[in-house]
Formats: sequence, C-alpha cells, structure tokens
Amino acid sequence: MGSDRAEELADRLAALADDLTDLALDRLRLAADDPDQPDGVAAANEERRITRARRSVEKAVALLRD
Repeated sequence: MGSDRAEELADRLAALADDLTDLALDRLRLAADDPDQPDGVAAANEERRITRARRSVEKAVALLRD
C-alpha cells in the first residue's frame, strides 16, 4: 500500500474515531441521566461497545501511520 494512500486512510479512520467518541459521550450522558432505568443501562452498555470500537479504530490508525 502506498504511503500516501495509507495516510489518507489513517486520516479517514481518525475522523471516524472522533465520531465514535462523540457518540460514546452521548450515550454516557444518557446513562448518567437514568443510571437505574432500562434505557440508562442499555446506553451504558452501548457506550462500552462504542468505546471498544473506537480503540480498535485508533489502533488501526497507529498501524497505518507507523
């Protein structure tokens, strides 16, 4: 893979990681508003999954930029 192409993909993935961060924060706010309600519990679970996905994307960015 050419370095220019890899850098372009890394930039796109970094932007996606930012979007995932925003989504996770939204879910975290929802969970904090109703921590004991089913919607709050579901939001907390979803936030954890989104955060794991974001970390994976960030690892991909790091690999592409090495």
